[in-house]
Amino acid sequence: MLMINTIIFLFKKIDSVFKLIINTFKFLINKLKNFNNNYRSVVKQGLVALVICAIGDLIAGIILGNMNYFIESFPGLLIIIPGAIAMRGNIFGSLASRLNTNLHIGTLSPEFKKSDILNNNILSSIILTLVISLILSIIAKIICLAFNFESMAFVNFALINIFAGIISCIIMLPITMFISLKSYEYGWDPDNITTPLITAAGDLFTLPSLIISILLLFFINNELIETIILIILIIIIIALFIYGLLLNNEIKKILSQSTPVLLISSCLGIFAGGFLHTSSKTLLNNQTLLTLVPLFSGVNGSLLSILSARLSSGFHAGFIEPMMHPDRNTLHNFAILFVFGIFIFPFIALIVEFSLNLIGSDTLGILTTLPIIIISGFIVITIMMTIIFYLSVLSVREGLDPDNIVLPISTSLTDLISIIVLTSFAVFILNHFMF
Repeated sequence: MLMINTIIFLFKKIDSVFKLIINTFKFLINKLKNFNNNYRSVVKQGLVALVICAIGDLIAGIILGNMNYFIESFPGLLIIIPGAIAMRGNIFGSLASRLNTNLHIGTLSPEFKKSDILNNNILSSIILTLVISLILSIIAKIICLAFNFESMAFVNFALINIFAGIISCIIMLPITMFISLKSYEYGWDPDNITTPLITAAGDLFTLPSLIISILLLFFINNELIETIILIILIIIIIALFIYGLLLNNEIKKILSQSTPVLLISSCLGIFAGGFLHTSSKTLLNNQTLLTLVPLFSGVNGSLLSILSARLSSGFHAGFIEPMMHPDRNTLHNFAILFVFGIFIFPFIALIVEFSLNLIGSDTLGILTTLPIIIISGFIVITIMMTIIFYLSVLSVREGLDPDNIVLPISTSLTDLISIIVLTSFAVFILNHFMF
């Protein structure tokens, strides 16, 4: 009798557990269905943008992987590359985010026509590009002196950065406006596609602009002329910055809020470059890792820029409250980020291996590259989405525009953390598991 009762008791418990598992499974399926129904277009749009971003960053990575001559001929160049790449994404990504916000709230028309909002944002972006290019050079030289890194002369640092900044403005301004306005006009949510595409464009065009700048220095090839050109450019940059601060309230607001943030971002970019410099022997001897640096940090930056832009628009539109704990809409945005990661990290592992094999370069092999990118990627986005959320909340609470604050800091911090996590984890795997 005792045995029968025990069997009946166990059967009931097993049945209860089984029902619990079934109900939990049904609950999760329903949640996934609801998530898919509500955010299918977001995921589709974001993935299209991220794939394009990954391809652009791959090209940038291949360019970097073949820049050994320039890196060795101009000591310190590797230090400014992450900062220069981040600066393009920060300035023009913030420009896109401001345009997106104005499109969302109806103060900007998606048609190409003159407006005070466009004029103010264009002029602000030009001034910020020139100012931060100069400051980036100063910080890079100071870091080289402080840590006794071999480096080129300050004149070369400055001219390379400023020339590259001018070239990037000519390219990036029309691209940014076209993507922001046209995506909205055709019914795509700019938050899901503009910042990743613009960040990718910045990554793609930064390295060629630096190479063109170096070639300009080869063409000038005169220290006196280089010094005179730099002095003239510094005077113009200072005059433009002062002019912008005195011009009107909107430009003054953008410059006053963006400049300190971009300074912090520049320092983070230079620290990332310094970390690369200390690992330069490993990187220069391993083309896969050198190619992965801009690709991995660029994709992570694009992923997190989507979160940053969506949170910013949510705060502006009142969909998200600036509370110190994530609400339902914020958690949904976090989930979207992980969905993107599930698709995009294996994709970039595959395309980098395929591309390097195609051009005949040595690779780590897909079985090594895949876990390095996937594990490193989810570590980075977990850390950064927490930082971005609290940074967004604090900026809103302090009365600051998150479009000017969050994106630049988060992008540069993402680059720094991405480089540290990727390089450290890759070196660990190569040292302990490769025979």
